[in-house]
Amino acid sequence: MSEIVPQNGEVFLTWEDLWVTASSLKDGNKAILKGLTGYARPGELLAIMGPSGCGKSTLLDTIAGRLGSSTRQSGDIIINGRKQTLAYGTSAYVTQEDTLMATLTVKEAVYYSAELQLPNSMPKSEKKQIADMTMKEMGLQDAMETRIGGWIGKGISGGQKRRVSICLEILTRPKLLFLDEPTSGLDSAASYYVMKTIASQCQGRTIIASIHQPSTEVFSLFHSLCLLSSGRTVYFGPASAAIEFFALSGYPCPTLQNPSDHFLKTINSDFDQDIEEGPTSRKSTEEVINILIKSYSDSDKYRAVQSQVAEICKQEGEVLEKRSRASFTTQSLVLTKRSFVNMSRDLGYYWLRLGVYIVIAVGLGTIYYDVGFSYTSIQSRGSMLMFVATFITFMAIGGFSSFVEELKVFQREKLNGHYGSGSFVIANTLSALPYLVLVSFIPGAIAYFLTGLQGGFEHFMCFALVLFTCMMLVESLMMIVASIVPNFLMGLISGAGIQALMCLSGGFFRLPNDLPRVFWKYPLHYVAFHKYAYQGLFKNEFEGLKIHDENMKGLIKGEDILKYKWEMDIDYSKWVDLAILLGMIILYRLLFLLFVKAGEKVKPAVRAIMSNSPKQINSAETPLHEFSA
Repeated sequence: MSEIVPQNGEVFLTWEDLWVTASSLKDGNKAILKGLTGYARPGELLAIMGPSGCGKSTLLDTIAGRLGSSTRQSGDIIINGRKQTLAYGTSAYVTQEDTLMATLTVKEAVYYSAELQLPNSMPKSEKKQIADMTMKEMGLQDAMETRIGGWIGKGISGGQKRRVSICLEILTRPKLLFLDEPTSGLDSAASYYVMKTIASQCQGRTIIASIHQPSTEVFSLFHSLCLLSSGRTVYFGPASAAIEFFALSGYPCPTLQNPSDHFLKTINSDFDQDIEEGPTSRKSTEEVINILIKSYSDSDKYRAVQSQVAEICKQEGEVLEKRSRASFTTQSLVLTKRSFVNMSRDLGYYWLRLGVYIVIAVGLGTIYYDVGFSYTSIQSRGSMLMFVATFITFMAIGGFSSFVEELKVFQREKLNGHYGSGSFVIANTLSALPYLVLVSFIPGAIAYFLTGLQGGFEHFMCFALVLFTCMMLVESLMMIVASIVPNFLMGLISGAGIQALMCLSGGFFRLPNDLPRVFWKYPLHYVAFHKYAYQGLFKNEFEGLKIHDENMKGLIKGEDILKYKWEMDIDYSKWVDLAILLGMIILYRLLFLLFVKAGEKVKPAVRAIMSNSPKQINSAETPLHEFSA
């Protein structure tokens, strides 16, 4: 075997005796990967194949350093002859799902990604040049001006979306590329063109892809093949030699049959049917798998893998150093611009809500039109202000679905190291401000002046600012919920439930002094933003107001109404209530940042604690190296 000498920038990857165990409350500990050994070399495309549930994605996640915190791993993963982590810019991971911003065109998506990932020292013209060249390499030049599309409307095809996903990850020219089922959901023609494009990127690059059931044409593109069944290696070696291996083991591939179909049918233990082994003999699938595993462990292929892994580990290649990327300020500005564009094009984010708010504001204004200054106007003013502070702001959850889609894009990009949580939180806050001003000031003005509330610029500005802060608080609350509850429907229900509890304890439906002291008054009444929203709006309206009392034939001061009817604290001004609401916005946004950052810090720490040698649960499951003993 020729000596392996890593060239500049090339990445050799090996894994030896790799075990991964998952733990759950229901099933306890379960081994997913069982003693796997293999390697990946520059200039080659390694395909990880096997039936569903065999451990393909787990193996890919393990060697890419993305294993979940509920799993434990043991064994050696060596990069260029050293134990080292995959630094930013040296590797890229393309997930099975195409998590893309549907409102952007292909060109915009790639340009924004280039500005986020490439360093500040690189001129903007060079970043665009790299983006254009990458799109051309991926065959996307004809779709550059087409919107990606998705749940908001039709856009580019599934194969093009997959190529866009790859395009975004190879802008930094990584030397190691991981792809999780890149042909999933694509027809045979689209699968071939996607895999052909991937195979064309092999020059000087190490590519590892998990793939379920490739066509004959796609199979011919693979250089090496790792075939798994129930977490064990059935075959590892040149893809072109796999047919010969199965034939020598007694299970030849029928003429004109797709080799991958034959392999998967032979080693799929989900359907334990008898497999013919000649005119009279038949064996169960589990027996066949064990025969193939033993045949592999006794073969020259297995010894060649062991030798190659040992040879690669001897050669100490370069240490993978983290590449520079855009600064925090640049990332925040680029993300703000991208998020602003997304919000402007996504009708469900703000525009639909603005239309609905205007209709509601007109309805509210006509119901309470010119409310006047009679005694009955006290209740009317209170009900109108309560509706504004509660139900109009409650409807801010309408943008939750759009935010969840944007959060998915953020989670993918954050996991791949494009930028951090701080940039995203700042960008989302800044980009939403103009739209929140629109959806609070325009409907607010309609409802305010139709109702005939207190005149004067100061009074209207306070009213509109309280409405603005409440909407921003609800959005911040839903962001926190989205970071904790990943499911859209559960998040919507949870957010609505939290707001309902806050609303009940705010001090309108049940006056503050009548609230049960346990839970409802202490602490919920003081934690709920509705308390300060009600107080701010009510003080703004009733302070300085004179109400005609027809029965007493006199005037009632607004301050007395606040103190005795609504039981509000008038010792401090409405601007203090507004300041408290602004402080709560900052607190909620910081909490959102904390929850997102917790995912970055806690999960790796748990993974490190849990990465001790897993117990090899089932004694009947023999590690591969024991077969050759």
